[in-house]
Amino acid sequence: QVQLVESGGGLVQPGEFLRLSCAASGSFIRLKTVGWYRQAPGKQRELVASITSGGSTNYADSVKGRFTISRVNAENTVYLQMNSLKPEDTAVYYCNTILASMGNRPGLSWGQGTQVTVSS
Repeated sequence: QVQLVESGGGLVQPGEFLRLSCAASGSFIRLKTVGWYRQAPGKQRELVASITSGGSTNYADSVKGRFTISRVNAENTVYLQMNSLKPEDTAVYYCNTILASMGNRPGLSWGQGTQVTVSS
């Protein structure tokens, strides 16, 4: 079954860090552009970072300079390193493939996500 599984969320204080993992069920992910998304309560899901199969990255302005997306093909995993976390980063974080040829639509069904809560 083709799927991505998110993990690594938790409760942290402002200024702390977390690293999220997006593990694929197989090597298919190596050829895909992958994005990390988040959805806060009462808000729409938004794309915060993406990485192409070649390693090119893009970030939302709200996380630029604080978040880093990376991939380790040998592990079939995409990571999101989140530093200097702020309360406004609180959300459920999801990963998905991005279909650039189809208007950047998500390529797979959404997983369970991983909760990130930033609070003092």
